[in-house]
Amino acid sequence: MSGGHGAPERAFVFGATGYTGQAVVRALRARGVVTAAHIRPDSPKLEAFRTTWSAIGAELNATPWEREALKARLTEFGPTAVFSLLGTTRKRESADKKAGRDSSYDAVDVGLSLLALEATCHATPKPRFIYLSSLGVTPSTRNAYLAARAKVEAAIHASGVPFIIARPSFITGPDREEKRALERVSAVIADGLFAGLGAIGLKGVGARYGPKTADELGSSLVRLALAPDFTSRVVKSEKL
Repeated sequence: MSGGHGAPERAFVFGATGYTGQAVVRALRARGVVTAAHIRPDSPKLEAFRTTWSAIGAELNATPWEREALKARLTEFGPTAVFSLLGTTRKRESADKKAGRDSSYDAVDVGLSLLALEATCHATPKPRFIYLSSLGVTPSTRNAYLAARAKVEAAIHASGVPFIIARPSFITGPDREEKRALERVSAVIADGLFAGLGAIGLKGVGARYGPKTADELGSSLVRLALAPDFTSRVVKSEKL
């Protein structure tokens, strides 16, 4: 991927305050990519992230989640890659519901991701759209989390934009701010299981289903996003 005429690559990151999003911002800046890290304008962490991202040379972007505003900002910024790393949890949905905010899978995982995709579709030339999906996504799934990602994947395929859809397995790590007990326990069990399988020659199973830290996943997403001839692919966990 190139910015054209020797111009540097430019990346816009939706979901930049999340666990994987922060790792992607760091990985982009480590490669010298001009980076805009998006945060909602009413976030209580806005100033903290402004300081964090400024220290590594990333631009904080607080464009409201409004269709025309996002289109205008992406047109102005001119990204060569747009990362969509958005997601919610049942715990956050429950807490926000009490505060009168809708953080359901339909509102965040689907709704905001589709707004990011629509804004990307209007950028010229069209940037590559890198979407963080999940292992296990199928059109017929009955799991609400996976079904949300299936909807977004279908929209990406129909959009006409060049894309990379990443389907990792567990995302884990000791410094994950939003603790997910089941995911952490599952990852520990999986690590032991995959180590045992590797010892008897079944290393491919661990590569496909084993957990990854945010830094591992973030570096892989950036590597793929910057690969000039790698586009319009669904990438499974073992390739990340």
